[in-house]
Amino acid sequence: MRRQFSVNQPDGFEFTPENLEWVRGQIGKYPEGRQASAVIPVLMRAQEQEGWLSRPAVENVADLLGMAHIRAYEVATFYYMFHLEPTGSVAHIQVCGTTTCMICGCEDLIEVCRSRIAPSPFQLSPDGRFSWEEVECLGACCNAPMVQIGKDYYEDLDAGTFGTILDELAAGRVPAPGSRQGRFSSEPKSGPTTLLGFRDPLIAANAAVAKAVELGDTLGD
Repeated sequence: MRRQFSVNQPDGFEFTPENLEWVRGQIGKYPEGRQASAVIPVLMRAQEQEGWLSRPAVENVADLLGMAHIRAYEVATFYYMFHLEPTGSVAHIQVCGTTTCMICGCEDLIEVCRSRIAPSPFQLSPDGRFSWEEVECLGACCNAPMVQIGKDYYEDLDAGTFGTILDELAAGRVPAPGSRQGRFSSEPKSGPTTLLGFRDPLIAANAAVAKAVELGDTLGD
């Protein structure tokens, strides 16, 4: 799976004044000499501004944090949440392809991506609105197969339910994240067997899903 910078790079990168103010606030959370501790949120803010994470953006972040460029490269190329090539303007789909998801049918999801978005990872759809890639384990093995879109997880998928999510995105709507088989979190498909009185029956979704629906920012990176 490809983890290297795109061959096509912009000439430079600068944070907007608003984002730079936010970055300085993040840096201020750490004592002198520990500014590098802010590298992940600051890289993420650069990605949110640019739509993906270019080499000049990573170098700009490294300079702001007093880091050697190679140290920032190491972070950017390690984590799959950082997109090292241009992505779709509406959504970039990350399909988990590790063991549990593979056993449970992630290859069907990848085929949907190939047929509906583009034949190859990081290849933009004809309208430039979508892109996709296969990634390593996203940690939702109990609800496999699953994809990550922006900040949120879509779980218990098959080709049909995944296709419906793409239809929603294409229509400009933000589909609610979470299980497509009605699971509250990661309990067995047959239903919970422990802590039976723990869940409030008036709560329709777990905290992560509820917050995503409240904010409506699933597509944001």
